[in-house]
Amino acid sequence: MKDVSAPVKIWYQSFVDPEQQAEYFRGLREALDALRFRDTTYDVHGISPPDLELHRITEFRCAAQVLRNAVTAQQQGYDAFAIGHFQDGGLYESRATVEIPVLALGEASMLHACTLGQKIALVTINPIFIPMHEEQVLRYGLRERIVGVKAITTNPSELVRAFSDAAVFDRVLQQFRQQVQPLVDGGAEVIIPAGGLPALLFSRLKHFTVGDAVVLNGIAVLAKMTEMAVTLHRLNGTITSRASTFARPSEKALREFLET
Repeated sequence: MKDVSAPVKIWYQSFVDPEQQAEYFRGLREALDALRFRDTTYDVHGISPPDLELHRITEFRCAAQVLRNAVTAQQQGYDAFAIGHFQDGGLYESRATVEIPVLALGEASMLHACTLGQKIALVTINPIFIPMHEEQVLRYGLRERIVGVKAITTNPSELVRAFSDAAVFDRVLQQFRQQVQPLVDGGAEVIIPAGGLPALLFSRLKHFTVGDAVVLNGIAVLAKMTEMAVTLHRLNGTITSRASTFARPSEKALREFLET
């Protein structure tokens, strides 16, 4: 077991490409560097081809790469693996396979939002993701807390442009506010931008609220929860339960996956 004060090295797994979405990667690295504890290092990794085709088959392809990368991260001595993708592709499979803590943007954001308000709502980047997020809500047992899942109509390419184009940013923000307002009128207390891109994009708006509802910065939540998971793991050996849901695969099962 490592000393609790030893440096921390975290693999941050994005679902976009560091060259195609360079503006986002630059902003993400800067954000993580500003958030980190003094002796924590975040190494940001992407996926190529990135998750640009908005479809379940693309989510599935990227999730398989995430699992491979989680195994690599453990082999290379990383202390934790953070999945910076709201759909949490590969989360359960990675958590069941490696011994280091594995956290993901969607689960972390929703669980932390429960400490900030009773009624929570999600606003995703495209309507195609609404059923996927509704499935996540059920998986995490939050049906009574997540009171709505809405969507703006955009795509990763447009959101990347919004980092450097003020007009695009204003257009995306206006869409977001339009979707959020009915949720707030209906009693939502915490609003989660459901995606790494919008989470980082809106993080430039300090103390962002719509009415009295708080707009969550999910990237900050994921970063700090991952660091906390490492600390707890070092302090008292807190580990993932292997009782059932996250039971370890056999060596044969893992080898077959990695060799496929």
